[in-house]
Amino acid sequence: MKLVIIGAVAAGTSAAAKARRNDETAEITIYEKDTDISYSGCGMPYYLGGLIRRREDLSPRNPAYFRDKYNVDIRTGHEVLALHPDRKTLTVRNLTTGQVFDDAYDTLILATGARAVMPPVPGLALPHVFPLRTLGDMNRIDAFIKSHNPNQAVILGTGFIGLECCESLSGLGMQVTLVEKLPQVTPGLDADMARLVGDHLREKGIPVHLDNGVARVEAAHVVLSDESSLPADLVIVATGIRPNVALAEAAGIRLGPTGAIAVDERLQTSLPHILACGDCIEQTHLVTGKPVYRPLGSTANKTGRIAGDVATGGSLTFHGILGTGIFRLFDRTVAQTGLSEREAVAAGYDVVVSHNIKPDRPEYMGGREMTIKSVADRATGRLLGVQIVGEAGVDKRIDVFATAITFGARAEDLFHLDLAYAPPFSTTKDPVHYTGMILENALHRNRPLLSADALAQMIESGQPYTLIDARVEKQYEAGHIPTAHSVPQDRLRQAAETLDPDVPVVTYCNKGVTGNAAQNILLGKGIRTVFNLSGGYRMYTVRKRQDHGTV
Repeated sequence: MKLVIIGAVAAGTSAAAKARRNDETAEITIYEKDTDISYSGCGMPYYLGGLIRRREDLSPRNPAYFRDKYNVDIRTGHEVLALHPDRKTLTVRNLTTGQVFDDAYDTLILATGARAVMPPVPGLALPHVFPLRTLGDMNRIDAFIKSHNPNQAVILGTGFIGLECCESLSGLGMQVTLVEKLPQVTPGLDADMARLVGDHLREKGIPVHLDNGVARVEAAHVVLSDESSLPADLVIVATGIRPNVALAEAAGIRLGPTGAIAVDERLQTSLPHILACGDCIEQTHLVTGKPVYRPLGSTANKTGRIAGDVATGGSLTFHGILGTGIFRLFDRTVAQTGLSEREAVAAGYDVVVSHNIKPDRPEYMGGREMTIKSVADRATGRLLGVQIVGEAGVDKRIDVFATAITFGARAEDLFHLDLAYAPPFSTTKDPVHYTGMILENALHRNRPLLSADALAQMIESGQPYTLIDARVEKQYEAGHIPTAHSVPQDRLRQAAETLDPDVPVVTYCNKGVTGNAAQNILLGKGIRTVFNLSGGYRMYTVRKRQDHGTV
């Protein structure tokens, strides 16, 4: 059997390695138009920042390695020009010699990856403007930094790559400015969690221009849509990526609604004997069952292995994704899995949302707070998605949540997870447990939550309500929500006798715990509708800062 693979980065080389393990007799050839193969693109921002010292650590394997270890022929500098599915051949150009030739296959795997999006902005071809998608891009940026010693960097886009580059370039002593055309940073997060990221950028002295596009790039400036000008002697374009599908589309292979190659659970395309994997394919979301495009290195490696197995008669299938992602930003970690609140509502779910602010371990062991936003389906209780921003322990929790969502856990199931506990690692009730408790109370025990945005709408609506600040008076005096009455928890039972039981009440404290206790008291006293402010005064003040444009 002759297996041909197009693309030799994460997915293509994973496919070849698995195919060889399954079939020692197969003839395996990979065509790659670039010179680098099997490299860690996710490590590139850290190389630029000096945390990774050797370029070779990002690309430890070369064609000779695959030839000697796997008996796989990787031909770099070879561009596949066209596919001919009717006769199971492809046309290839040797970019060194210019020779054009045809090759045949029994099974073909497309691992053509993705390319950086370069928006139609004048000036992006200037020599100080770079995308960061390949090792070649990284080398060019590194060489520019070393030869020009730039002081002012502007990064277009605030996704994973943009923010990782922000940290790395700041670490080199550059003044970094971020530009985002949307009204928030980290577009994948919900706005309330993105505000926490924006706060941290402000704390680190990073200017952020939101809801503003780029009109043009000049030799020493970036001019924004509002005609304001930012000094820039280095510009990084991190405005997203798009799948490389030109070969597939020209060959008549069906693309999905996301614009990436449509595949089934065995990564078969719409044409026989052709599979696809990696960043060029769309995936199925494990919660909604609908197609999404979430290119990640972990998914590329996974789908590559499955494609190599299927191509050689194996039984592996691709189950889908949750879009789980994580990145570091200075001394914060940002992570998400499953559906955001915005995505869940758009998918038709009636959602219950909680904000849980807890330390990763006891304070006496140096615990540091994380904010966990969770989204559940009101009808079934199923956990739909989680976002976390915190200083420590975020990676552990997001993986627990991702596992729970994968296996269809309900919110109340989280409390019953038998998680590891010792003071150096966790609190006795882990933040995961607390998230389950909060959601269960809201879903099944008449302890409804109200978001900061919903409270602001209630205040502005003119409808009757009572807002109770259950903190001690000193905290109230230091700052409180407009229209709130100071009623500390220890005086609430007496004060409840004066409340109209038919008027909705909202309770709050700093983070939500005392607010929940106040909610329990008022419900027990006969108040019919009592909300607890999700995330307490902390999340409300985050919203207020963003609304006043201080990010």
